[in-house]
Amino acid sequence: MNVIEFNQVWKKFNRGEKLNSIRDLIPAMFGRALPFTNNNDILKKEEFWALQDVDFKVKKGEVLGIIGPNGAGKSTALKLLSGILRPNKGEIKINGKLSALIEVTAGFHPELTGRENIYLNGTILGMRKKEIDSKFASIVDFSELGEFIDTPVKRYSSGMYSRLGFSVAAHMEPDILLVDEVLSVGDIAFQAKCANKMRELLELNTTIILVSHNLALVQSLCKRVILIEGGQIFKEGATDEVIIHYQNLVYKKEEEKIKKKAYSEGYRVKIDQHTPIEISNVLISNGDYKIKSSFQGEEPIAITVEYFAKEAIENPVFSLDIARADGVICCSVNTKDNGVSINSLKGGGRIKIDLGRINLAPGIYVARISIWDKDMICAYTRRNKDIFKIELNKFNKQIKAVFLPKVKWEIWNNNG
Repeated sequence: MNVIEFNQVWKKFNRGEKLNSIRDLIPAMFGRALPFTNNNDILKKEEFWALQDVDFKVKKGEVLGIIGPNGAGKSTALKLLSGILRPNKGEIKINGKLSALIEVTAGFHPELTGRENIYLNGTILGMRKKEIDSKFASIVDFSELGEFIDTPVKRYSSGMYSRLGFSVAAHMEPDILLVDEVLSVGDIAFQAKCANKMRELLELNTTIILVSHNLALVQSLCKRVILIEGGQIFKEGATDEVIIHYQNLVYKKEEEKIKKKAYSEGYRVKIDQHTPIEISNVLISNGDYKIKSSFQGEEPIAITVEYFAKEAIENPVFSLDIARADGVICCSVNTKDNGVSINSLKGGGRIKIDLGRINLAPGIYVARISIWDKDMICAYTRRNKDIFKIELNKFNKQIKAVFLPKVKWEIWNNNG
């Protein structure tokens, strides 16, 4: 039985239009009582489609994950499901009592205390006063905010907001629970507590739609995931498979960004403008010396630097840094530290750096190559634009480390 049907839904906004929390909810509630007039399908100059022909169904007791880059349309979909927004085209069907935790401040009044906001938020979510009374102690206990429950929430941190909002939404015992990225502001212990609470709700056959960038949480709770990109469904299917597509999509965007950055960014060192030596080309290859830009995690990598010295260079030092897309230096080597002596260079030549199986984690990397004087005080030249990718696969999809060492585990059990 489908409890949610999202049938060919389209939603457009004006550029710069903001739709946030209770300020949107109240007009939307009044709007639902009025006849709905659909605008034409042609976009005006200032308009854009936030969602385009999005279609999915959710069965009772299922937990569906929705992932995608920022601005993809994930939160818009949840606001449409919760009734805060209405589609321009398409139909949304909800069968059951729905509770939504769309954003941290949703449903809270900053001047009211935590206690007062529990009643306000609970009422907005459809709970009666008697029901809130009976669950009040449990809500406060779960939120761990008993000491601050009579403090105006304007003095709460974002984490405290998140605790209280999730506690109210979860204790509503809804048929359908919508959870946006709000849990990311809480501490790790509370995130784990929320995940356990959602598992309890699943045991009660609650349907959950979870929007999150926390892929470990999505993987832990969801068997099916939808990837939204540019307002459209990019991929739908089993969690592990869709996460790989999402990560590769992220890597592609990172690659484009870092390519632009790589050509304009250099080392913060003095560069000789009249350099006597130039890097003419860089070749990145695998163990079979096949030139490529994409590698598997355990695949050997070699970098060959082609240079041309306009004049004799005495005792130059070649240096290589491998930097991740976020700028973290993952590997740094140079001929001087490695005990490789280069007496003199003149004319063209090449130097190969065989890195072997360095087991880098999936991601986008830049090979930063520079040639220095013998004391490594002045860089003759540098090159900062050679990019390669370590591909994501089902064995390394959740890695945030720099590299993945090959390890052996030995376990002794003294209890027999």
